[in-house]
Amino acid sequence: MRTASLLLLIALCVCVAHCKDLIVGTSFNNRLVWQEKAEYNAIPLKKRVKEVFFSDPGQQIIKGIIARDLDHTDSIASVTAGGVGQSYANIRLKSERGSGLNYQIEVYV
Repeated sequence: MRTASLLLLIALCVCVAHCKDLIVGTSFNNRLVWQEKAEYNAIPLKKRVKEVFFSDPGQQIIKGIIARDLDHTDSIASVTAGGVGQSYANIRLKSERGSGLNYQIEVYV
């Protein structure tokens, strides 16, 4: 039983270390106001880039942004403008060469 728990813990650590999710701010005790799935198909030998824009019409301040890589690839997500402390956010998703994008993006206020 103890070795099974240890192996599960090691597998979880490897998965968490390999994933390149973007977590900015916090989602704890905050309200989810926007959610979008961003997908691009893979093209051989090409990097895929997608810009995702969010703007709150009520001008509420963003307290957290989470972009989860659902395929667990080496793609990168980054906030290029706005973000936590602002009422808008621009999120740039960039895949590794020859791979697609599959992200779940959530914004909390």
